[in-house]
Amino acid sequence: MYGSLWSVDRLVKRDMDGIEDIRGNYLRVLEQIDSAARSAGRNPATVRLLVVTKGHPVETVHQAVAAGIRLLGENYVEEALEKMQTLASQAIGSPGELEWHMIGHLQSRKARLVCQHFACLHSLDSLKLAERLDRFAAELGRKLPVLLECNVSGEQTKFGYPVWREDTWHEFVGEFSRLLELPHLQVRGLMTMAPFFDQPEPARPYFQRLRRFQAFLVKSLPLSDWAELSMGMSGDFTVAVQEGATLVRVGTAILGARDLRID
Repeated sequence: MYGSLWSVDRLVKRDMDGIEDIRGNYLRVLEQIDSAARSAGRNPATVRLLVVTKGHPVETVHQAVAAGIRLLGENYVEEALEKMQTLASQAIGSPGELEWHMIGHLQSRKARLVCQHFACLHSLDSLKLAERLDRFAAELGRKLPVLLECNVSGEQTKFGYPVWREDTWHEFVGEFSRLLELPHLQVRGLMTMAPFFDQPEPARPYFQRLRRFQAFLVKSLPLSDWAELSMGMSGDFTVAVQEGATLVRVGTAILGARDLRID
């Protein structure tokens, strides 16, 4: 009996330690966002921190919610649904309390699931996918907020509209115009990933390019809302904030290293 109680006490302590570690990391990242925004003359309140739970077990997500985190991002639909269902079964985070964003590449066959379970999609990268999402959103009686994913680096390993050459930007206006006409999608802005660097500063030109593309779209398609810029991750979010990010996607800096076996 005493051995069992000792084991339970150790588990509770481990859980509490995990919550406090995550809360401390979360507050530290918020402070860094605040400082980066102020250094660029921005209001820190215009930047939201999305915590990426990709590759982390549901126990870690539970700790994150207990630490006060409510805005969560996932790369894989099935992994996210499993976590959502487990948390719901444990009465952790009501549907109106947690906000889940789909931030990874989306296969068209999973479009309905995104419309059913996510508050926003960051990775819309084709008119074909947009039309499929629009159809499912219509069936569900909702309007799905989306961001257009942009490849600003030219890396072949990245998804998104190929906008790294600024002299080609005019070629996207026609497709974006048709996409904006879809009645059950709400385009709110753009998303990108910079190349990986050991330091944040080399990522700056890529965030600047996305912001210039945003300005181009504001001028070319002025009746639409391009306000959101989802850019910046654990290694470069401070630079992204200085360059105009309104959403930063941070996982490792808050939750720690993820278990690659879960991917």
